[in-house]
Amino acid sequence: MENNLTEGNIGKNLIRFALPYLLSCFMQTFYGMADLFVVGLYNGSKTTTAVSVGSQVIHMLTVIIVGLAMGTTVGIGRSVGAKDKKMTSSMVGTSVVLFTGFAVILTLALMLLTGPITRIMMTPKEALGETETYLRICFAGIPFITAYNIISSIFRGAGDSKHPMYFVGIACVVNIALDVLFIGGFNMGAAGAALGTVLGQAVSVAAALFMIKKYDFGFRVTREDFGFHKERVLQILKVGGPIALQDGLIQVAFIVITVIANSRGLVVSASVGIVEKIISFMFLVPSAFLSAISAITAQNMGAGKPKRARMALKYGLCITLGWGLFCFLYNQFLPYTLVGLFTRDEMVLAAGCDYLRSYSMDCFFAGIHFCFSGYFCGDQKSGVSFIHNIASIILVRIPGAYLASVYFPDSLYPMGLAAPAGSFLSALICIGVYGYYRKKDSI
Repeated sequence: MENNLTEGNIGKNLIRFALPYLLSCFMQTFYGMADLFVVGLYNGSKTTTAVSVGSQVIHMLTVIIVGLAMGTTVGIGRSVGAKDKKMTSSMVGTSVVLFTGFAVILTLALMLLTGPITRIMMTPKEALGETETYLRICFAGIPFITAYNIISSIFRGAGDSKHPMYFVGIACVVNIALDVLFIGGFNMGAAGAALGTVLGQAVSVAAALFMIKKYDFGFRVTREDFGFHKERVLQILKVGGPIALQDGLIQVAFIVITVIANSRGLVVSASVGIVEKIISFMFLVPSAFLSAISAITAQNMGAGKPKRARMALKYGLCITLGWGLFCFLYNQFLPYTLVGLFTRDEMVLAAGCDYLRSYSMDCFFAGIHFCFSGYFCGDQKSGVSFIHNIASIILVRIPGAYLASVYFPDSLYPMGLAAPAGSFLSALICIGVYGYYRKKDSI
């Protein structure tokens, strides 16, 4: 049965929704980090770089899929808030058909483009072969990634973030167990890491499909709902399209930065890859509140209760800013406690600590624009999120990283400042747009 987010204490609703999502993201990121950790225990920098580069490509594809699925979450959330069961079931059926076709086309295209993608990443030649193997195996698992995210978007749109957490937990346990077996036991290197990830996702999807048949959503999906309904498709793409595009371009920016790092050699490449994993872990809190704020905003806007949506935004901002400040301060003094988990190479450790000290500032500013993005998406204004992220990428992140690598070739610290500078610009744009709409609504 769907959870009503339009009534009750807003702070409790926000935290109750965000915590399971946070744990889901934690486990998803954890088993990604586990790949690097296990590979680091049994293999050298070459395999570490292969998994680091390959997992960044897979992460980019995943966030694009998650972005598109946000269109389903918001669509279902608004129809649940409006108590329109017919619209809700139609949205579910349309989403299943749309994303099934998307997964098939994407998988075939990526399998054909594995080689060119590996070369575009400017992967160090020592790691080229293993990176291509890693990507090819992971690309075969795209249908599982898509299936998991669309099922999860249905649950979250109905106000339930707990079941997606269970599905990720299953994938996490299976993936880590297989990592130890394939990498440590069979010495399969990057291929073992990829195979463990794909099989973990497959088991997770099987569990999700089993559960969805037994779950009472409060609405019934019929055979007639499974079709390419133009209005529903446009509604999904109106919200999910800009989010997917912005998230994809953000990851492209990260990949450009990775390419810049790769061109500086194996040590810098490994250092940047490790820090990106650590930062992705720290971003779990703002990501969780982005999703929670989006779901709460969608249901409350659908129910005609915009004040509750704005209160959810304020609560989210307070929590994420506190978390961002903690992350920044911790990494100024103890970065080696995190970077050292993934490498025994002293040169990689030193470079990674420099990069993490400056990059960690992004945790504070990102908390601001993540929360606002969740609010704008739930209010079907995802174009705002697209605009501020594109401005950040084009004007600050990419040129900042490039110039830092040119003028400060002996240190990664200046290069790490590009990300927080970009998030600062995004935060300013979000605050300005929010203020504009609030003033407009009060007139």
